Amino acid sequence: MIRGFRKIRCVIQRGGTSKGVYFHEKDLPKDQEVRERVILGVFGSPDVRQIDGLGGADPLTSKCAIIGPSERPDADVNYTMAQVSITDPIIDFRGNCGNISSGVGPFAIDEGLVEVREPETVVRIYNTNTKKILKAYVATQEGKSKYPGDFAIDGVPGTGSKILLDYSATAGAVTGKLLPTGRAIDRISVPSIGEIEISIVDAANPACFIKPEVLGLSGTEGPYDEKVVHSLDRIELIRGTVGALLGFVDDPKKARTESPTHPMIAIVTDPIRYRSFTDGSTIEKDEVDFVSRYFFMQQMHKTYPGTGTVCSGTAAMIDGTLVNLVCSPKAMERGTVRIGHPSGIISIEVEVSKTTEGFQLKKAAFARTSRRIMEGFVYVPESLFDKE
Repeated sequence: MIRGFRKIRCVIQRGGTSKGVYFHEKDLPKDQEVRERVILGVFGSPDVRQIDGLGGADPLTSKCAIIGPSERPDADVNYTMAQVSITDPIIDFRGNCGNISSGVGPFAIDEGLVEVREPETVVRIYNTNTKKILKAYVATQEGKSKYPGDFAIDGVPGTGSKILLDYSATAGAVTGKLLPTGRAIDRISVPSIGEIEISIVDAANPACFIKPEVLGLSGTEGPYDEKVVHSLDRIELIRGTVGALLGFVDDPKKARTESPTHPMIAIVTDPIRYRSFTDGSTIEKDEVDFVSRYFFMQQMHKTYPGTGTVCSGTAAMIDGTLVNLVCSPKAMERGTVRIGHPSGIISIEVEVSKTTEGFQLKKAAFARTSRRIMEGFVYVPESLFDKE
């Protein structure tokens, strides 16, 4: 032991295009206040560089997964996702992260939390944030996750073993409804912007879809484009207004601190040719069904969130949404939606049916890769455990 510190076992794992610190539930303090303080200490938050912790000073690497055995008959493990703020002493437990979810199955397998079957193990995951079940189909070999493979995802160098994530049971994840307002398109009034059209869909996580013209954008900009940077405050105004509409906050101005992750905002536009933000390659118009830019934690996502893929793909299949109106009709025929994001393309298999009770999500499956990067102990100041 090192005087003044307590060590906690953890794993750093890449899940899709995100990276997180994965913990066993039993290794963290039970008291929620102490637990949150300890997690902030692990990541080195708040600090824009997170220099005194494991955070990578980016929303995509400031994520935490807490995993333990489940007592539910329909799940193998419980999984709690924590989005750790970089600039404020805030941890958001409201929603899930699809990319981090792709690391949960491999973690559960490698840590002996589930029975392994070869060549593939299906891990049933209960996400405590959204109270929904998802399934991960993980390749296995010699009792462990098989990480090497030839499957590539845009936004991650190299290749890995394909992990299929089934999110078909995540409709109404946060609001309880696939269409929270009951409408495919709503019109809202936003201070300093005026009246705009939006579509709100809740599948895996709730998102609000808008047209790029609302912000004077083309919809193909990258995360650091000057026009995007200058639009962030207006995007937050829209997000806060929708957050108040959905009851996440009582004042739109409080959304940044009281509900920093939900709802998310996505810009959607017709298929169009553009260049990848990460490697400069060209994404052709006929390679995608629509183009989108997702905004997460007051920044543009450098790739595309897994839960955002579920929500966007679902929205594309619901008649009359802004996503549906810009999506290629061929996607409906294929049952597969190809989304053009800043770093490339992500595809999802989606099926939505219309019943007398409304739209029903029947299928939502997309593929990711994952890699175990490090396992060991993180040292946390003993003072953070004072109330334990």
